[in-house]
Amino acid sequence: MTGKIICIGLGPGDPELMSVKSHRILTSARQVAWFRKAGRAGQARRMVQGLIPADARELPMDYPVTTEIPLSDPRYNALLSDFYDDWTTRLCELVHNGDVVVLCEGDPFFYGSFMHLYTRLPRELVEVVPGIPGMVGCWTASGQPITWGDDILTVLPATLSEEALARRLADTDAAVVMKIGRNLPKLVRALQSAGKYDRAVLVEYGTMPEQRLRPLSEVTGDVPYFSIVLIHGQGRRP
Repeated sequence: MTGKIICIGLGPGDPELMSVKSHRILTSARQVAWFRKAGRAGQARRMVQGLIPADARELPMDYPVTTEIPLSDPRYNALLSDFYDDWTTRLCELVHNGDVVVLCEGDPFFYGSFMHLYTRLPRELVEVVPGIPGMVGCWTASGQPITWGDDILTVLPATLSEEALARRLADTDAAVVMKIGRNLPKLVRALQSAGKYDRAVLVEYGTMPEQRLRPLSEVTGDVPYFSIVLIHGQGRRP
């Protein structure tokens, strides 16, 4: 018996925003894998609590490193590369027992960890089910359109340098900034340089029960890594 490796996009957080197809695959799964920080439940697993069949085999994929060493450290890529290589081998073995469902927050091909497995896996073994990206849930929660008319939308990871963030923020009408966490002070300075700080809105846990929206200017202290900052466009309207 040989199955497939099926990565399902779970959407922005609210289980009711998962696609019908992802829900069908998940609720009949026999093997379920997901990424997580070692020692944590994992956000993807929390999102599907109560939906995985009780007799399914669960396979947490523990990252060897997350924020413990800087991205620029050569060990970071080396450790993650070995991790993805190892799980590629393991998943290819697991499909001999049937389908393996891999959970992915948002959409698998939009900053998703699964893409690093996808590039390593034989294409004939893989199926990817798209999901609503987290940023869509966040800008909907904000209660106003992210773009109007001819607005240009730029999506940025806050892991970029301050200079790169400021340059790209200055040269766009609307923006979504992801991967905030400890990058917040740098992002604040970049937004101030770009003249967009007063328009910025921080969304934490978008579409989830603990969802919180605030003007960025009112934020103090730490914020979650997967928070999103929105700059709404102000473009052409009838």
